[in-house]
Amino acid sequence: MINITIPTPDITITERKQIFKDNEPAITPIYGFIDFHLIPRDKGGIFLFFNEEDELLFVGKARKLRRRIKKHFEDHVSPIKNHRDEVYKIDICLVEDPMEREIYETYIINQLKSKYNVDKVFY
Repeated sequence: MINITIPTPDITITERKQIFKDNEPAITPIYGFIDFHLIPRDKGGIFLFFNEEDELLFVGKARKLRRRIKKHFEDHVSPIKNHRDEVYKIDICLVEDPMEREIYETYIINQLKSKYNVDKVFY
């Protein structure tokens, strides 16, 4: 039997409004999120979208996290395209190995019963 532990998030961003300080430029929110700059551009990993009730909505993986996560909020073919307004929190786990990303993604989808993942569902 293989023992898999869900990794602890390295980065968490939540929907929030910008609080202006000292001539700081305005950040245009994307579905209420303004902290995409905290997500590394060239790191791989997995990401988890949660609603305000901390219910898991969607799990994904990417070679370049920031670009992929933002694409879910802009793309017309994203599995969450009709549910973007529900996303309140995004947890990001940095995982560089592609095989580990695949295993974690599939495990989390099935263990935590992600609401909008339709592929890789075995429960």
